[in-house]
Amino acid sequence: MLPGSPPRRHAPAAPCARRALPIFQARGRLLGQLRGLDCAILIGETGSGKTTQVPQYLYEAGIGRQGIIAVTQPRRVAAIALATRVSSERTTELGRLVGYSVRFEELSCEQTRIKFLTDGMLLREAIADPTLRCYSVVILDEAHERTIHTDVLLGVVKAAQKARRQQGRAPLKVIIMSATMDVDQFSQYFNGAPVLYLEGRQHPIQIFNTKQPQSDYLQAALVSVFQIHQEAPSSQDILVFLTGQEEIEAMSQSCRAIGRQLPAGCPRLLALPLYASLPYSQQLRVFQPAPKGCRKVILSTNIAETSITIPGIKFVVDTGMVKAKKYSPASGLEVLALQRVSQAQAWQRAGRAGREASGVCYRLYTQEEFDKLDRMTVPEIQRCNLASVVLHLLALRVPNVLTFDFMSKPSPEAIEAAIEQLDLLGAVERKEDQLVLTPLGRRMAAFPLEPKFSKTILMSPKFHCTEEILTIVSLLSADSVLYSPPARREEVQAVRRKFISSEGDHLTLLSIYRAFKNVSGNKDWCKENFVNSRNMMLVSDIRAQLRDICVKLSLPIESSRSDSTNVRRCLAHSLFMNAAELQPDGTYSTLDSHQLVAIHPSSVLFQCKPACVVYNTLLHTTKCYMRDLCVVDADWLYEAAPDYFRRKLRTARD
Repeated sequence: MLPGSPPRRHAPAAPCARRALPIFQARGRLLGQLRGLDCAILIGETGSGKTTQVPQYLYEAGIGRQGIIAVTQPRRVAAIALATRVSSERTTELGRLVGYSVRFEELSCEQTRIKFLTDGMLLREAIADPTLRCYSVVILDEAHERTIHTDVLLGVVKAAQKARRQQGRAPLKVIIMSATMDVDQFSQYFNGAPVLYLEGRQHPIQIFNTKQPQSDYLQAALVSVFQIHQEAPSSQDILVFLTGQEEIEAMSQSCRAIGRQLPAGCPRLLALPLYASLPYSQQLRVFQPAPKGCRKVILSTNIAETSITIPGIKFVVDTGMVKAKKYSPASGLEVLALQRVSQAQAWQRAGRAGREASGVCYRLYTQEEFDKLDRMTVPEIQRCNLASVVLHLLALRVPNVLTFDFMSKPSPEAIEAAIEQLDLLGAVERKEDQLVLTPLGRRMAAFPLEPKFSKTILMSPKFHCTEEILTIVSLLSADSVLYSPPARREEVQAVRRKFISSEGDHLTLLSIYRAFKNVSGNKDWCKENFVNSRNMMLVSDIRAQLRDICVKLSLPIESSRSDSTNVRRCLAHSLFMNAAELQPDGTYSTLDSHQLVAIHPSSVLFQCKPACVVYNTLLHTTKCYMRDLCVVDADWLYEAAPDYFRRKLRTARD
């Protein structure tokens, strides 16, 4: 519906599937309540239909017709899948009435009236327009996940609501939605906003806990899968929650190996992995029905925890574990570590079993262990590096980031540590006791990237390697372009050998991208070289967008061609806070916090011992691993930030 066109007060004839959703019974009452409210908290159990139906009900009733109805999601996969589903329900082409916007990918037009976005994308739009003028309704979905972007967005939409009221503009309606969350905290934050409850889960779910704590949750998951497989009808599929790609691929292999040894008459078992960096065509396989006489076992990260309905799931196996970021402002270390889920996450996972029929959830932990879990997930904003957040807030011209209206305030130490990092990157300065962005900081905020990567691009003209840095940063901004099935490890290593650079992972990725471009993205070449062609195409799109930003900023774009030294020097000058040095005993220690770290087995430098490296991230499993490494010269690091390293040396001596 175009702005100004007459509202459609009647609902179109809802297809049977839409009418069958529990929310359909509440449609009239819900619209009556939402029409008169500026802000509401909507709690509806998993499977009630709130995510797909509420935006459509608002549109059909003419509520918010003067602008766009925004629906935010924590993950890009969910935003795209939901937009596809809703446009299909409206029988319109995706990108017209219903569109989406995720990082580096947008499908919408002037006619779009329902738009699914990742919360990070709506936040970027707010930098250009803090009152979110083109939106009439903002629905913040899956609010219980409390991602770093969601929490900042809560403050931004609250401020936008207030500003629009003061300016006498059309009000902004805000709806917070979830299946499980701390309603009192959300209601209080939005000045006593009413809480609306949607009745009833779609189907009942039985929950079983283990009688004893499990020392090996992977083994317990495998045993559970095959117990279900041998007892339940083959038409009933299983969803297993694991923590990451390596675990999922290893268990897929085990499932296939054990499946081949099952006695005759036992149904076939189809093990399907699901994680963010999996090729898109393989992600889609989880939504397709299994062949007759065959059972799907989907092994997934928490990507399957929210919003997306996978058909056929009857059983959920919840290991109770998740991989989450943890940041220590004191040491400056941000690591990806394994940890227990919260009770809210556990309920979300269980809810996946009751989407189409009654279901069963097996929790691989005792009831007593469940009772000890945190009730809600600790908001990401309280356990993450806040450099990006502070940069965003300053770009939004927030007068004092320390007093910004966060629903869950991060510690002052975490904010101060973020300010110090931005200061070291040259992004901020103090003017008359106020923190403001420097001209460099403002340019950094123009990129939808972590500050260290924005700085890398902005540093690149000094080293005459902008073309190469754009490629490297784009490769690091997309999900992995390399696909390494464990069953074919030797074959993978053999084909990758020709791309490997002794100077590290960044240069190896650059070499793979150049080869991909030389064959014009040929899909057979991608298959032969275990390269994820869809992710590589996305890298090309990201690169084009980042290059456009460089052009708008009048950044000279040069290539260093075969000279990799300048590329490595540029990386050293922007990633100097993520540096580690080889010790006499053969271990590595980070230069800033003297944390003991090791090279991750997936790195091309795994068998090498370079004297000095910079890395992108630390992953904490059995020990602290550095991922995505580049060999650098220690002198380049000191050259990049002499005061910083002098101070670190002094601290170490003290």
